[in-house]
Amino acid sequence: MQLFSSTVGRKILMAITGQLMVLFVVVHLLGNSSIFIPGGINAYAEHLHALPPLVWIFRLVMLVFVGTHACYGIMISLENSAANPGAYAVNRYLKATFSSKNMIWTGVLLALFIIGHICHFTARLTPDIVAQTLPNGGFDVFTMVINSFQHGIVALLYVVSMIILFLHLNHGMQSFFQTMGWNNDCSLPVVSKVCKVIAVIFLIGYSSIPIVILARILT
Repeated sequence: MQLFSSTVGRKILMAITGQLMVLFVVVHLLGNSSIFIPGGINAYAEHLHALPPLVWIFRLVMLVFVGTHACYGIMISLENSAANPGAYAVNRYLKATFSSKNMIWTGVLLALFIIGHICHFTARLTPDIVAQTLPNGGFDVFTMVINSFQHGIVALLYVVSMIILFLHLNHGMQSFFQTMGWNNDCSLPVVSKVCKVIAVIFLIGYSSIPIVILARILT
């Protein structure tokens, strides 16, 4: 029960749910990258739609993770703002950076992006979505993505959101090791560099899709 009642316990739960969502970011990037393979992203979408119960269970689990992470993130931010940050041992190694000082705001912006992203590509509620079907009756995801990112404002908002994701993950992944007690003065430089490289890979991987589409390299 101390996991829920103590600050350190809540930080551990927030850190674990955060890293589980990082795994989703990895899988989602691999799926999105199939757009560079002819017919790849449509095949990827078709496989997902062939498993509706599994997909919905996964979505509900991710919703629990996001909700838990967000709630504890807000609680801890409020607690830290009302107390002396030096009182918490898990903060003694990490230096304050732009990413660390704005985690709550990058988190809020990412939450707004997730809602918009779901409305955009999952629910297909935005006016830029052109509903086209494949010969087999499936939805043409490739054409949908191409048409959407050919709008400069859509591509720009997506890239900006990925920069925000980079900032959030860059500090979040480092904090995970610190919170779990797996970091110290010796390992901190290595962990920081590895986490930054991973965050940069996510930034480049996700941002490359709207950029090459907007540049008409991928059509």
